[in-house]
Amino acid sequence: MTGVDKLHADGYYGKGIKIGIIDTGIDYTHPALGGKFGPGNKVIGGYDFVGDAYTGRDGTPPPSPDNDPLDQCNGHGTHVAGIIGADPVNPYNISGVAYESSINAYRVFGCDGSVPDDILIDSLLRAYKDGNDVITLSLGGADGWTEAVSGVVASKIADAGRIVTIAAGNDGQYGSWYTSGPGTGLSVISVGSIDNTVATVQNAVVSSGREIPYLGLATLPIPAGLTLYATSTDTTVADDACNPLPATTPDLSNKLVIIRRGTCTFVSKLDNAAKFGAKYFLIYDNKDQTLSSIATGNYIGALISQQDGVFLVKEGVPQNLTVSFPNNPATIPVPGGGLMSSFSTYGPTNDMYFKPAVSAPGGNILSTYPVPLGAYAILSGTSMATPFVAGSAALLFQLRGKTAATAKVARTLFENTAIPVQQTTANTSLLETASHQGAGLIQVYDAIHASGILTPAELLLNDTANFKGTQILKITNNGKKPVTYTFSHIPAGTAPTIDGIEPITGPVSLVNSPATVSIVPNQLTVPAGFTLPVVASIKAPTGLDAKTFPVYSGFIKAKGSDGSSLQSTYLGVAASLKNAKILDNTDAYFGVKLPLVTDKDGNPISGPTTYTLNGSDTPLVIYRLAWGTPNFQLALIDAKTNVTTNQRRSIDTLGEVDVRSLSLPHSTINKRSIWSWLFPWLNQGSGTFNKVPLIGVLYQEDYISRNSAGATSDTNGYSAYQITQFANGTAIPDGSYKILLRALKITGVPTKEEDYEVWTSPEIDVKRV
Repeated sequence: MTGVDKLHADGYYGKGIKIGIIDTGIDYTHPALGGKFGPGNKVIGGYDFVGDAYTGRDGTPPPSPDNDPLDQCNGHGTHVAGIIGADPVNPYNISGVAYESSINAYRVFGCDGSVPDDILIDSLLRAYKDGNDVITLSLGGADGWTEAVSGVVASKIADAGRIVTIAAGNDGQYGSWYTSGPGTGLSVISVGSIDNTVATVQNAVVSSGREIPYLGLATLPIPAGLTLYATSTDTTVADDACNPLPATTPDLSNKLVIIRRGTCTFVSKLDNAAKFGAKYFLIYDNKDQTLSSIATGNYIGALISQQDGVFLVKEGVPQNLTVSFPNNPATIPVPGGGLMSSFSTYGPTNDMYFKPAVSAPGGNILSTYPVPLGAYAILSGTSMATPFVAGSAALLFQLRGKTAATAKVARTLFENTAIPVQQTTANTSLLETASHQGAGLIQVYDAIHASGILTPAELLLNDTANFKGTQILKITNNGKKPVTYTFSHIPAGTAPTIDGIEPITGPVSLVNSPATVSIVPNQLTVPAGFTLPVVASIKAPTGLDAKTFPVYSGFIKAKGSDGSSLQSTYLGVAASLKNAKILDNTDAYFGVKLPLVTDKDGNPISGPTTYTLNGSDTPLVIYRLAWGTPNFQLALIDAKTNVTTNQRRSIDTLGEVDVRSLSLPHSTINKRSIWSWLFPWLNQGSGTFNKVPLIGVLYQEDYISRNSAGATSDTNGYSAYQITQFANGTAIPDGSYKILLRALKITGVPTKEEDYEVWTSPEIDVKRV
């Protein structure tokens, strides 16, 4: 897929390059990872910043750092390490991209949980100080802005002559404008995921002779001869086994239970079946798509294809067929192999930067795993694609020289030589939007051996209000002979990103409405050692609905007479981002218009309400960010102060409601559980709102992401802030107030009042007993 095999055949394996892996630690006792720790071994060093028990959650053990980054309880970092450095002599004949490189392991996760920015930044600085040539991070969280603190630090390290690769994220289901930090850093290489072309499977065998593949290295420990039982005979049911099974359900302890995927988590389905004794499961897909691994908790089961599941329900159950699970491994082709993984996050950033940069194999990847957890595993994610690029960067350093100049040009070379992929396997398919795939599938061999370079590799056109349609490219011939380059334009599909106030969830459908591009000159000969300019004039597509904020993209190709091919990728949005709606002011989910304030019982208030600020008798502000904002603030103002709320309440949301399932958890307000939406916000900041005097700032944050889409049934669809004191920790005096909420529009000027979306609450009266 990428040419790494050619580099291995030429004898390049990353020797002499140091790679720092910031992750969950590594099981360096694994034979394929050297078996030992310390100088002279594959894993030469590192640091554990947290310890096993650390989770990053309130009320849990604090970090317990030491010098041993061993991980035998999580496995993620070990899988990452194998993609970079697994020795080829192993039971599965897999090899790391740069298996002669040296690895430093920096453990920032315990056996479970998350990592805060301060520890992440400490690990980045430690990895830099330790002299790693490449630093890779298969982690992140929704961010949307290039100003994320950890992303800025990572970017500075890249500017200092290191190559930094970071996962783009696994939030493809949430649609566009949902990029992950720290991968948003300007100078880092953000990596998307492409599905592997083959999958390692086991084959279950039906008594009729049919084989049913499921992902796995080991066979499922399910006894042969069990009777099949389907929790529903309707093979189109959306929420199979999401609710308690009927009381008439038989004893399932000696049955193989067949359940359809959809609506709720896999474990929730299995929990409901387990109440009737079920122990063994096959879950069949609700779409015709590539097999993937699934989380079944402590239950024994696997995911099978939609077609195989329908067969078992419609024919297997009525005919009393049985299924056996022999040790029957195989490698099968993946129908969507070579295309973008559905889980891979969509860009761009809210400030219109190009993320991801490139994509690499990340779907269904076989690699090392902690020895106590099975030694090998198949995992999927941009977490798997990112170390592939890190290993590729090590090969780049090995062949082109371990210099700051090589580091500086690395992303450009990878983008110049990448191959754009289609959205689907159909012959008529459009190329996938660059906001999903970046420049395309990385071609490591071509990047390392390229004698030409086309800059800039990213043509950032911005929005219609800040359009940069004239782009001057420079093509350099670093070879020994003149090369004639012929230029052409290859458009990608255009991605509508917003429907009403909601992001269009992934996979995002594309439309064939490309930009118009002229290139002058369209052919030129570049002498050896020379650089010549080319002007690309790009016009945004017409006839599109600007309210959908359509993201258009494509590729300026330079085909060389020496057989080479280079490209620059352009990206723009055919709308003004200042028109993007920041605050959700509909009632499409709660049944009550947002933002809102509740009383102590969880009821939305509509007039003056008194609070004691004792216990739960506090105002709770509930809001939802439909888009990210550069600046968000909650403050108290005097109740007599008049501030114009510019959140006009429209009723033209029926179209939105119609396309949503009314059974979604956030479709109506749930007074009983409203307190469960509290989030641990950081109190910080202060200020004033133009000429409006503020009593005090309650909460303030810069550069925050939009909330996830409610249509994805995600409990993070809303944010809530409980008002107990001012941001600086001082008490709120008794008195009459209003809550002022303001969010700066994208591309808005912070000093202009009209560039904010503003909402004020009904009067709230603080009166302590």
